[in-house]
Amino acid sequence: MGADETGRSAPPGRTVGIKQVAAHAGVSPGTVSNVLNRPERVAEATRARVEQAIRDLGFVRNGSASTLRAGHSSTIGLMVLDLANPFFTDVARGVEDIASERGYSVILSSSGESDERERRNLRVFAEQRVRGVLLTPVGDDGEATDRLRERGVPVVLLDHPTPRANQCSVAVDDVAGGELAAAELLDAGARTLALVTGPTVLRQCADRRKGALRAVRAAGLGRDAMREVAVGAMNARAGQEAARRLLEAGPPLPDAIFCANDLLALGVLRVLLQAGIKVPDDVALIGYDDIEFSAAAAVPLSSVRQPTYQLGRIATELLLEECDETGGHAHQQVMFQPELVVRESSRSALGGPALGRHAL
Repeated sequence: MGADETGRSAPPGRTVGIKQVAAHAGVSPGTVSNVLNRPERVAEATRARVEQAIRDLGFVRNGSASTLRAGHSSTIGLMVLDLANPFFTDVARGVEDIASERGYSVILSSSGESDERERRNLRVFAEQRVRGVLLTPVGDDGEATDRLRERGVPVVLLDHPTPRANQCSVAVDDVAGGELAAAELLDAGARTLALVTGPTVLRQCADRRKGALRAVRAAGLGRDAMREVAVGAMNARAGQEAARRLLEAGPPLPDAIFCANDLLALGVLRVLLQAGIKVPDDVALIGYDDIEFSAAAAVPLSSVRQPTYQLGRIATELLLEECDETGGHAHQQVMFQPELVVRESSRSALGGPALGRHAL
């Protein structure tokens, strides 16, 4: 409970404003405003008196009013595809660490892989006058982000490359990652491959598919060597659905399965093991993202590793550079290379991990 202008305790529920702080400290409201916003302009003794009054009264500045005066806030928006995916949890950790170091807060939201929800959340970011936005977009339609940028709100694409020279992006080469995974399975002796993938509108799924097809062609196999099972989400439940569809299609099962992320692969693994199918002896399996749960699975999961934490850090650094009103920012399109991590799920009797790949 704070105090009023005379030093007495303020009544419960009463909002303490700048005028009350000024009266308590014996200064003008303008001096209090300077202490809050431009402290270097205030003499040290006066500043100390105002700060003590703030503590005495329990004053909390009106962030919304400050935002309205400045036209923007010290907050950035982060929107990812799925907050339940540990991949994005690690990305968000990198974002928050850099933002906190620079004095920014992060509003975190998820599009749920929905275009409409993405547009709605971007509108909320605009209404909150965020200083900038980090976005993993559902598709390639940049209309909503263009509107933000026209209003002076920088947008950096995260886990998604941009074809635009005047926009920053940070991504991983998912075509190369898809090729790494499929080539590992084919090099181990697989001649038929199943690709379990999510919504085709997602750039990550499209690029990983493209890389897998490239590996199939490089192995001298026809297009029919790779069967595709597309599901509506990128989670373990959808992976279970995909595995059931493969089993219901009847024998023979493919020699190997490549899943577009680890959550799908963990769902596939569960159904295969429940059906008495041995992984990797009967069917080899590789996922993507190398989330923490992959190494601890019933059969440790081979996966394509991405630098998730670094994705978040670098993207945030680029965004805050662009937010810096001093100018001089040079747009960058950063592309990381993935790394294949080989574990038991793809070490079939046909051969161990290929030379030159990282085995755990």
